[in-house]
Amino acid sequence: RSGKLTPSQVAKNIIATLEDCDKSTPPLRAIVQWDQEQIMLMAEASTARYRNKCTLSYLDGIPVCLKEEFKVVPYHQRVGTVYLGTEPETEDATVAKKLREAGAIIIGVSNMHELGTGTTGCNPNRYHKIPRNPYKPNHFTGGSSSGSAAAVAAGLCPVAIGTDGGGSVRIPASFCGVVGLKGTFGRISCHGSLPLSYSTVSAGPICTSVADAAIVYSILAEPDPLYPYGLKQPKATLSDMCAPDLKGLKLGVDWTFFKACDAEILSICEKAVEHLQSLGASVVELSLPEMEEVRVAHVICILSEMRDFLQPDFNKHFQEMNLDTRANLALASQFTALDYITANRQRTRSMRFLREIFTTVNCILTPAVACTAPRIYESDLLTGSSDMSLTVRSMRFMQLGNFTGIPGLVIPIGYSAAGLPISFQVMGKWWDEAVLLRIGLKLEEFRCQTKKPSIYYDILA
Repeated sequence: RSGKLTPSQVAKNIIATLEDCDKSTPPLRAIVQWDQEQIMLMAEASTARYRNKCTLSYLDGIPVCLKEEFKVVPYHQRVGTVYLGTEPETEDATVAKKLREAGAIIIGVSNMHELGTGTTGCNPNRYHKIPRNPYKPNHFTGGSSSGSAAAVAAGLCPVAIGTDGGGSVRIPASFCGVVGLKGTFGRISCHGSLPLSYSTVSAGPICTSVADAAIVYSILAEPDPLYPYGLKQPKATLSDMCAPDLKGLKLGVDWTFFKACDAEILSICEKAVEHLQSLGASVVELSLPEMEEVRVAHVICILSEMRDFLQPDFNKHFQEMNLDTRANLALASQFTALDYITANRQRTRSMRFLREIFTTVNCILTPAVACTAPRIYESDLLTGSSDMSLTVRSMRFMQLGNFTGIPGLVIPIGYSAAGLPISFQVMGKWWDEAVLLRIGLKLEEFRCQTKKPSIYYDILA
């Protein structure tokens, strides 16, 4: 607004940066498709709006990227594969359309774990390669919205859009030390993203700060006639988000569940809970029932739905899929109709338990991920990575939100001794994202320092 900088200048910096980070050793591989002409067109239109004092929203002129799972004109919707998206898209997904209408500059589409089937982001195929964690380039970003989190952490853009069916926004945001919001199921339209698992996936922003996440959420969260799951949602608000303290809030913690993480993660997450208490919130001990059943039932639901949707691909493109994708889809084919029905009965039970829990607390606190970002090994670059125990650990605190549809926010709160980000998660009742953002702002104050990643670009310089 001051005119010191224009969106066009920022866009030129980003284009130079995108060229640079592809040439670096190892390449960052956060943004996998971009187009200089498209970026400049949007930036010049935004520059003119600032000059004429008629900006469209807070996002006008702000660089953003979207996960390759979304349709974004004129890019290919490859969804992390080598065989999908053979033609450029001619129509935008709803979120891409809304971002354009808000004046944002779409700088490209971001890397992702092939077909969203993993939590590392490891994707060795020729179009994608392995995105690097900006904090430690020899570590994974987390997945499946891997490139989205890497792009934000490395400074390429302050906002990226991902999807989350088993932690796919929150795991990479946690591993890369940025903020990730999984909205309530149906809150943000997924129309125009590949419907891999229709009952577990929510879209959400990955951002540099909670305030940025709140702005993006307020622009994207509304009913979309093309996306039936979110039609009956209450209006999205940011009520009390900036309240000076947390007085009157009851925060639920199941300590047995909470403690199922690495020691250095536990130690800092316990301090974060104390910080929230010092701001007037009360901590209520509770028991989250049947969490092992939730874990198994979530896996049955998400994999069965993916297997159903990808049946033709599995038959026709099996040889072109990464090895871990084949393994996951083969595993999914072992589930029966009976398993799927039983899993959905568990979902009804778990939602009823949560409905009761949320009559006594405003939210549920957990660490975000039970471990820090795992190392990348030489073999991963060639054949990919398949580590079931890591998958289970990285999804441990994520699955409840995907299985029952409640919203979750992850916030970076510190670093491990090795310098890798550690994050905290807040989950709320359905449609109550506002309370998560309110607590998230206070957790940002708890983080006494923000370390600069080893790969970082200052696009305003």
